[in-house]
Amino acid sequence: MGAHLLLLTLSVLLACDAVLASDDPQPKIPPGYTPEDAKTEKGIWMELKDYERAIQRSALLVKDKQLNDYVKTAACRVAGDYCNDLRVYIIRNPNFNASMTANGVMEVWTGLLVRVSSEDELAAVLGHELAHYTQLHTFDRLRRIKQNMAAGSVFDLGLILLTGASVPAGQLAAIANLMAFSRDQETEADLLGVRFMAHAGYDPHAAARVWEMIVEEEESAAVKRREPGIFSRTHPSSAERIATLKVFVRDEYEQFDSELAGRKRHVEMLNQNYMMFMEDQLDTHRFGRTETMLRKHQEIGVEQNLIHFFSGEMYRQRKKEGDTKLAKEAYMHAVQGEKPLADAYLNLGYMYLKEKNLLQAKRNFTRYLELVPDADDRAMIEFYLQE
Repeated sequence: MGAHLLLLTLSVLLACDAVLASDDPQPKIPPGYTPEDAKTEKGIWMELKDYERAIQRSALLVKDKQLNDYVKTAACRVAGDYCNDLRVYIIRNPNFNASMTANGVMEVWTGLLVRVSSEDELAAVLGHELAHYTQLHTFDRLRRIKQNMAAGSVFDLGLILLTGASVPAGQLAAIANLMAFSRDQETEADLLGVRFMAHAGYDPHAAARVWEMIVEEEESAAVKRREPGIFSRTHPSSAERIATLKVFVRDEYEQFDSELAGRKRHVEMLNQNYMMFMEDQLDTHRFGRTETMLRKHQEIGVEQNLIHFFSGEMYRQRKKEGDTKLAKEAYMHAVQGEKPLADAYLNLGYMYLKEKNLLQAKRNFTRYLELVPDADDRAMIEFYLQE
């Protein structure tokens, strides 16, 4: 194991030295870029406009003004002079993802927002996507797709990735492989993305922390494959990525002061949107990942009642031995303090009703209705109380 780690470290340092020894990655296009007057570029541009219209009509588009203002402000700050080129859309999807099309459409999934721990970490991901855009990586990728697939496929593939449409696993893997950037492009976007975020006043150390978070979640999920997945084959490994970013930031920005306000703003955003974010996460039934996320949210200061409530939800849905007891305990914690969560009383009522403990069911249902007198399910709860 020691020899393996030494070889990995040496290979990463050599790779990073090679990058640093070359010219610093600089944007290849100016702000306000439009494609050259060529058939392929113009065709792609028109398809992307159709795709953007589909996003605008999608039921998955999150329209909450405060949340959009938070993400768009961070994106514009990172983008600097490219701010006017961006149209930022938040997509309700529990997976970790952000992307940017060749014509300036930036998608940020809610699964990303709930995983990063600060505005600085969000800025690291947004800077990475902006770098792909300014280096024309997206155009290069779409040209490749147009050469290998039928006309109109850019729009169709975009919709599949946007909606998470159900397609056969083999076809989805082929799509992912086709849509992937090269390893060199990913490394270039990592380093230029750090430049963008640092220039905007964000802590560049956050870039490596994003990948450390991804590694921690993957390990908690106990994902095992006989061979590397599509992502692993087309991207630098997470270990390489973390090490390369740390060396680059150490040499360029070691004295950079972390912006503590970025953590506070992000936690405020999480508190305001936590019910939506975590309900979607629980729907994935990936309980190892959920447990890791809840633990991290507790560490960064998300409201305790929210943490306890969704811990109860996780235990209740997971249904392992002893989880019923753990769920009840978590729900009881969720109703303590100045902000008792009414839904915790509701779920306790249903749990006790299922166990035919009618006294406890009645107590919890009654408390629920006291906290939410105009509840949509009031008639049903009153029916249970009468019974």
